[in-house]
This record gives sequence, structure tokens and C-alpha cells, in this order.
Amino acid sequence: MALIVLAADKGAPGVTTAATALGAIWPRPVLLAECDPAGGDLAYRLPAADGGVLNPGKGLLTLGATARRGLSPALVHEHTQKIVGGLDVLAGLTHGEQAAGLTWLWGPLGRTLAALPHADVLADCGRLGGHPALGELVAEAELTVLFTRASLDHVAHLRERLQVMPAGPRVAVVVISDPRQYRGTIDEVRRIVAATGRQVAFVAGLAHDPRGAELLRGQWGGRLDRSLLIRTARELAGRLAAQVAPGRLAAQVAPGRRDLPAPGRTVTAPEARP
Repeated sequence: MALIVLAADKGAPGVTTAATALGAIWPRPVLLAECDPAGGDLAYRLPAADGGVLNPGKGLLTLGATARRGLSPALVHEHTQKIVGGLDVLAGLTHGEQAAGLTWLWGPLGRTLAALPHADVLADCGRLGGHPALGELVAEAELTVLFTRASLDHVAHLRERLQVMPAGPRVAVVVISDPRQYRGTIDEVRRIVAATGRQVAFVAGLAHDPRGAELLRGQWGGRLDRSLLIRTARELAGRLAAQVAPGRLAAQVAPGRRDLPAPGRTVTAPEARP
């Protein structure tokens, strides 16, 4: 179906949390793939579907060990795991040094993820720019989503990244924003992006919600679906899914039907108004 890259330029300002939240409420079948060459966090953050722990050794590293003989969608699925709530994940590398032997993998992996027949793929790529070979995966994406915070340094790095990215791939920008200045912050970043001259699909927001992030990781009991994180993620997921597959939403899984990876159960939340 569609490959969507989620990334940032400076650091990774909540990209993994955003990717997990989006995957939890994505309106179609989806695979969350940790493709950050610096290493992944999901195996240490989220419980497995059986309540145990994810196997950090099963995922991108084991896939890379077998993929030299050929990479296919079926092979990718052999190396995925399920977290609580039913989300399929391809766990990332356990540390950045492992990426040195996998520079050949990113291009074939991008082509394979883009060709998965029955699921969209959200690829958490962490920080762009540090590993040039990762660009081969990014080039296969139907949409690249750049996350930023509203601070001067993050926005400056975002502006530079937009100016050096190839003109072809479609790009969207998401601001991890304080709920108290939510709309104003997004509008300000939108003006800065417009001044770069780079055309983007949209500039949107996601609430900076530490409590919601803890609920997402199962660290607290409570209604995750009522958190600002999930309410704003639901709105963002709808916009992203519509960008990569116009007109197909109604024919697929309805929003809110996948259980969220936390003790509370998911119900349809109202549209966010932070």
C-alpha cells in the first residue's frame, strides 16, 4: 500500500512516540517499522501482545541477516512482532554500530516496504542526515513527514532540511506543540515553511503530552483515548492517510477499531480542540 517516512532533522523530537500513537489509531492495516540507523526503542518501551517483553533481537537485524538472499513482503512479516493492542512492529537495531554492516539494506528495504500489499507502513527513521544510505529508503516513500518543535534551533534545522531535500518526494511538516499555544505555534511554523519556497503537503500539529506518552507506554492506568496525544494523533492520522490514499478511507478499517497499547480500551474520541 503506502510507505510513509516519519523523521526529523535535529535530534528526534518525539518521532517514536508520534509513530506509535499514529500506528495505534491508523485507519487502515499498518506496520510500524523502526528504520533509525542509530537504533530503536520500541523493544524497550512497549509490551508484547502476550503481556511479556518484545524480543529486541528480532526485527531489522535478523531481517538484514536473511535479506541478502532476497527481500520480499512475506520475509518482512517473518521478522515482525505484535505489541499490546495488536499493532505489528518491525523492531529496530539495538545500537547504532549495527548499522555499519547494513548500508546495503536501506534501498531494498524501502522498495519492499512500499510494496507491502495489505498494509501501510509507518517508517520511524529518526534523524535524517547522519546516514546518507538511509536516503535510499526515504526516496521510496510516498510521503515524508518531518517533525519539529517550535524552538528557534529546531525550526532553523527544519528550514535547512527542507532546502536540501530533493524536489521530487512529497513532504509534510508536523509541529510537536505545547497545547497552550497549539494553533499559534503551528501557524508560525507554517509561515516559516512558506518562506522557504519549498512546497509541502501541509503543516499540522501533534500535542506535546508527556502524560499521554506515558499512558501509551503503559506506565500509568487511565483513558489513553482521551489524552491530547491520541486526540491530535487521530486528526493527524486522518490527514496523512488521505494524502497517500485519497478516497480509500471508507473501504478500509474504520478509525479507532485497533486497541491502543495501554490498559484502557479505545473508543472513538472527539476531534481535538487543544
